[in-house]
Amino acid sequence: MCTYCTQAAVEVNTARDERRNPLKITGLRTFHVEPRWLFVAIDTDNGITGWGEPIVEGQARVVERMIEDLSEYLVGQDPRRIEHHWQVMYRGAFYRGGPVLCSAISGIDQALWDITGKHFNAPVHELLGGRVRDNIRMYGHARGETAADFSAAALRAQAQGMTAIKFGLDGPVAVIDTPDYVDRQVERVAAVRATVGREFDIALDFHGRTSPAMAKRLAEKLAPLDPMFIEEPCLPENIDALVDIARSTTIPIATGERLFTKWGFRDVIERRAVSIVQPDLSHAGGISETRRIAAMAESHYISVAPHNPLGPISLAACLQIDACTPNFLIQEHPSVDDGADLGHGILRNAFSIEAGVIKVPQGPGLGIEVDEEQLASRTYPGDWASPRFTHPDGSHGDW
Repeated sequence: MCTYCTQAAVEVNTARDERRNPLKITGLRTFHVEPRWLFVAIDTDNGITGWGEPIVEGQARVVERMIEDLSEYLVGQDPRRIEHHWQVMYRGAFYRGGPVLCSAISGIDQALWDITGKHFNAPVHELLGGRVRDNIRMYGHARGETAADFSAAALRAQAQGMTAIKFGLDGPVAVIDTPDYVDRQVERVAAVRATVGREFDIALDFHGRTSPAMAKRLAEKLAPLDPMFIEEPCLPENIDALVDIARSTTIPIATGERLFTKWGFRDVIERRAVSIVQPDLSHAGGISETRRIAAMAESHYISVAPHNPLGPISLAACLQIDACTPNFLIQEHPSVDDGADLGHGILRNAFSIEAGVIKVPQGPGLGIEVDEEQLASRTYPGDWASPRFTHPDGSHGDW
């Protein structure tokens, strides 16, 4: 059966099930979780609880307040009407978009899919047409200050079976920085490449810290080292600048963590400003909207590498999309030291990376079980703030 027929059948069966077995949302609960995460639990009157991860890093308490506002609409509703609820939450307040609203919707959307999958005893990816792969290729983050630090981190990842890693530039970066700055960044990547060889991928995150001029200068020097991609070579607000950078280098360009909904991605995709889009399932509109963004990208031969520097619920949602997305490339996770990003100390069934991949989850919904007793030991006030850079002249530098 084709994907569209499968989805139509699900819709018909859902409508019948709604009449025979009514299901209602009874409440929404939020949890601020170390190191900087926000979880939402949506409870129902038949005992099913769905989980999502809505967050704007550094503004978690603002998103929590938005969820409280949206709960006034959601309580009493049938959670299985996911698309209807998405449309009402996004369009119903007249003002649309932005990080706070879209992140709140994203986490709620994840939780609604979790409930629906649990209700039908099926993984979310089966409700979306079924998996197209068995394993999800993963990459983690490398941290440090020196070339030796990053080389050691990459070597550890390689020893653990990983096949790719990502790390960033020193910051802040001047609008036109010195040759010495460029040399230091190239030396770092060259050291990692020499350590891990050419069968291991190195992704570079410019994090929007660089001006287009500096991004092009750095890309020119880095190209011989064959990075897997450069992420956010400049801020994504100016599509012409991204197009200019992409046309100046053979290194694949990626962006998307600060774009929201299909409308935010439309110009980036249609103008082929990037080779890889990175929708964040906790920001871009959840599972529902990321599915649509991925389909838009597929029609332009653009790959999808979901952004995820967050916790295990965000990862669980990403894995469901990864499983059923033909143009999926690779999945990010933040490599937290205690493994909490994989669910250790939070989930009863933490994820396991073996030979650089996670097997497609087969459990119902998002395929996870949150241990609320363990979760309670990781809660905090939600006051994590984004770091800030300052240039030598005292002006603000982009982080």
